Amino acid sequence: MDTGSNTFAVTLKDLSKRFGDFIAVDRVSLDVKRGEIFGFLGPNGAGKSTTIRMLCGILEPSGGSGTVAGFDIIKESEEIKKNIGYMSQRFSLYEDLTVEENIDFYSGIYRIPTGKKKERKKWVIGMAGLEEHRKSRTADLAGGWKQRLALGCAILHEPPIIFLDEPTSGVDPISRRKFWDLIYHLAGRGVTVFVTTHYMDEAEYCDRLGLIYRGELIALGTPEELKSRFMEEDVIEVLCDRPQEAMGYIEEMAGIKHAALFGKGLHVVAENAGRAAPVMAEMLAERNFAVSRIEKIVPSLEDVFVSLIEARDRQEAPQREFAR
Repeated sequence: MDTGSNTFAVTLKDLSKRFGDFIAVDRVSLDVKRGEIFGFLGPNGAGKSTTIRMLCGILEPSGGSGTVAGFDIIKESEEIKKNIGYMSQRFSLYEDLTVEENIDFYSGIYRIPTGKKKERKKWVIGMAGLEEHRKSRTADLAGGWKQRLALGCAILHEPPIIFLDEPTSGVDPISRRKFWDLIYHLAGRGVTVFVTTHYMDEAEYCDRLGLIYRGELIALGTPEELKSRFMEEDVIEVLCDRPQEAMGYIEEMAGIKHAALFGKGLHVVAENAGRAAPVMAEMLAERNFAVSRIEKIVPSLEDVFVSLIEARDRQEAPQREFAR
């Protein structure tokens, strides 16, 4: 067991995975502290799930090294499986079994001692708020109940690390909020949570974030660090009538990188807000838009991620053209 496990729950150095000529994960390096909520973000196909499968000992890396719970991801994958919890967006529950029967089944899978099974079942049912549904078929449960039951089954054996792969996908906002309350509770007890999500509001709940794109880790830091250090351009909030129409005119302006609908208005990414804002106000007024606000704002995480991905695309475009 690695002595560095006293500080870090996960350590990765140049972790890579190839499938033939396709590079799914490209030399990813990062450390995740014990008790940290670490968010792993990226578009579909970016390499999030492939990375998690390597960390869980399910998929063997093509290159690089790493440890999870102090165990080597290449040489000690079976030990890793005993010391982690894993939950995917499919919940991994048996629909024909009742709530209690699912818990009993996973108690057996994790070889929980007979004397402790009753205590752990009681804890899961209480944590998930399923006292009144303990005899219900899992197939009959609403999505939020299934989600909390799946989390409970994944941590029955009290693992020090839990991997959550898109755990709130397809679940209503109230259930998502309750689920994150449970995650905070686990982290408060010292459990390390490694979570993938594509919901930007959820990313704000994490202690630190990593953004993976085309297999590469392109940004790493706290939510505030990502907003302050990784956003080279300015973001201007524009509140006006007919925002969809206004967006078309704004994107034609010099010095504007892109614009996107955001709530009832627009977020406009500009090279320089001080120069762009007054010109934008004048242009919209000339076209009879009723404008209530044009102001530079702190970028949202969504702004940051869109900007980073577009910057990476611009950087790689000449290379792809040259490779033709």
